[in-house]
Amino acid sequence: MRLGKLRYDSKFIAIKFFYETKNWSINWMCKQLEISRAAYYKWLHREIPKKEAENMKLAEFIKEYDERFNHILGYRRMTSWINHFNHTDYKPKRVHRIMKKLGIHSVIRKKKKKYTSSAPESIAENKLGRDFYACAPNEKWATDVTEFKVLDESKKLYLSVILDLYDRYPVAYVISPRNDNKLVFKTFDKALATNPEAKPLFHSDRGFQYTSKVFQKKLKEHEMEQSMSRVGRCIDNGPTEGFWGIINTEMYQMYEITNEESLRFAITDYIRFYSEERPHILYGRSSAPHFRYLTCLLDRGHIRSYQSSPMALILYSPQTS
Repeated sequence: MRLGKLRYDSKFIAIKFFYETKNWSINWMCKQLEISRAAYYKWLHREIPKKEAENMKLAEFIKEYDERFNHILGYRRMTSWINHFNHTDYKPKRVHRIMKKLGIHSVIRKKKKKYTSSAPESIAENKLGRDFYACAPNEKWATDVTEFKVLDESKKLYLSVILDLYDRYPVAYVISPRNDNKLVFKTFDKALATNPEAKPLFHSDRGFQYTSKVFQKKLKEHEMEQSMSRVGRCIDNGPTEGFWGIINTEMYQMYEITNEESLRFAITDYIRFYSEERPHILYGRSSAPHFRYLTCLLDRGHIRSYQSSPMALILYSPQTS
């Protein structure tokens, strides 16, 4: 596949394909396509320019990743993921140009948000103040609940998640057929079970579970300060809104979901993929565990610094520094 001027390349490729797979006559195919045999053989034995060969290789990567991840990648993320997994350095504009020629694009994300009113005396101020950056793990947690409809059934599943704003890592999550206090309380308890010493700023929307006296008591018992989004300002809880958007876009493309069982599996396995494998542009194409590993090395003095790419690590021995 030539990604410059196409000319007759598509015809030549078709002839080559059907000759190798079906053993069709080259002479007959050239006549049908109104091209000369000499032109075909010249194309077949041509020396492929280096740039064209690189574009062909990149095109194969793009088609592979588009198929592998079920059309969830736009050109920016496509560039990031190809570079991350193959240790390459392709530029977004180049990837975008080739994706357009291949007719490949990502699905469009769409998300609606519902708000539940609550009594004024039970809400907290927006202490997070859209400052989504954290200097260390367990400094700031953000949480929310979203719903998933079970296809062909009048059922819903609810997912409650707590994200660590340090690296957007899902500290805990729970799936339930009911959106109730038990769902949120169980998620909170799971987060504490794996992080018993954590005392983060705890941010949520004004959902009835978070404004309940029981939940506020749990926060106080563990010395956590509560923060809540303002009414109608979903951006106040931007990281969780972004997380829901990613799930709704990518999960339904990556998994075949037909019933409640397959939906539960898709949610669980996607969160595993998101937590352990998915590269995040925010952290230089690293996955969340790899990012924490790098910062651990940095804190211990095993590396001097790292830039936007994990390939840019400057390793050194403390004895020789």
